Amino acid sequence: MKNTLKIHRKKLKLTQTELADSVLTTRQTIYLIEHNKILPSLELAFKLAHFFNLSIEELFIYKTKQKSTEEVFFIFEKE
Repeated sequence: MKNTLKIHRKKLKLTQTELADSVLTTRQTIYLIEHNKILPSLELAFKLAHFFNLSIEELFIYKTKQKSTEEVFFIFEKE
């Protein structure tokens, strides 16, 4: 899962520490989220989205591998 946290933080000219203090977490947590090392808890994701006045989907980008039609038919044929 990717995120746009660093982009939005920099637009507001905030340090990682300032953002962390605003959402009651640590600078290290913000760093790890920004660098896609960890995923935030659901509560922290909501806090961050609310802070930037964004939806969670705007802040965190989740992409799944789409199965092709042939793969889907193959799965159903096996059952």
